[in-house]
Amino acid sequence: MVRRCEILALVVCTACATAGGPRVTVDDLFTAYSGPTVPGASVVVISDGRVVVRRAYGMADLEHHVAATPEADYRLASVSKQFTAMAVMLLAQDGKLRYDQSVHDFLPELPAAARSATVRHLLNHTSGLWDYEDLVPESRTAQLDDRDVLGLLASKDSLYFRAGTQYRYSNSGYVLLGIIVARVSGMSYPDFLRTHIFTPLGMGATVAHVEGSDTISRRAYGYSPRGGAFVPTDQSVTSATLGDGGIYTNVDDMTRWDQALYGPELVAAATMELATTPPQLPAGAQTEYGFGWFVDRYRGEKRWRHTGETSGFRNVILRFPGRRLTIIILTNRSSGEPQAIAERIADRLLFR
Repeated sequence: MVRRCEILALVVCTACATAGGPRVTVDDLFTAYSGPTVPGASVVVISDGRVVVRRAYGMADLEHHVAATPEADYRLASVSKQFTAMAVMLLAQDGKLRYDQSVHDFLPELPAAARSATVRHLLNHTSGLWDYEDLVPESRTAQLDDRDVLGLLASKDSLYFRAGTQYRYSNSGYVLLGIIVARVSGMSYPDFLRTHIFTPLGMGATVAHVEGSDTISRRAYGYSPRGGAFVPTDQSVTSATLGDGGIYTNVDDMTRWDQALYGPELVAAATMELATTPPQLPAGAQTEYGFGWFVDRYRGEKRWRHTGETSGFRNVILRFPGRRLTIIILTNRSSGEPQAIAERIADRLLFR
């Protein structure tokens, strides 16, 4: 079992990044992120319970000349989905909901077409619900919140396909899961995550961000390349929704999260096995998605993975649980290929 004190020690003992364990160099992979004129990246590599790389490159805030550090907080975008899934798993473990329960039990605002969709379908992207981004009027400039998403979906009494028959990645499903977490628990989604995940794991820098309600103390701001330079693109119309992508954190807190996934501190091993087993779909339909994780193989090794891409940010987490190796890269730019970089790091550690 991974105890909280052990997780904390893993991070604060920065000597672990240079003493013992496998040695790996990564600076050459981050040259495009390095220097005082470009948005940056933070990276951590955890091998067999030891932090073997903990570095940062470039700038967290170009306007104010603030360098990126391992403590910088980035918007996770879709890497947030694993936390939303964990919140649902905690509620299921406590008997507050069932995976095969209709979403209509929690969200009666949804149209009749959604009655066949279950919590499990939302978790593994097989609900067939419309992508809310396809329903946003082109003229809209104000940010959507979760209630707006629910309203858009309530107005569409049809599905892409019958629930449970196909896979289609769905930000809508994870916004709805965030709303379900709030309604079932009686707490706001940010409060539930803080109380049941972030605080128990010592993730003090992590927040499901609601503008005006919390503080991101070491915030990295998002940028995009344009005309040979980087321009601020920190927010978009869809940057205020929660369950699908609203979490900010740093690589140190992500290390705490990663280590907790090896033990029963949050949920039982059987639950994690369920979460990382993609469903069998009918008629040969294919999927690699469990509950908040893509699960596949990389060069023969089982891998859990997720990327996150939104206005101004691109991130990745790769986990090789059988080899106890995790690589996390957070960046504050809407360009670059952090997953490709993470795979090159894995190549250096696993396949030398």
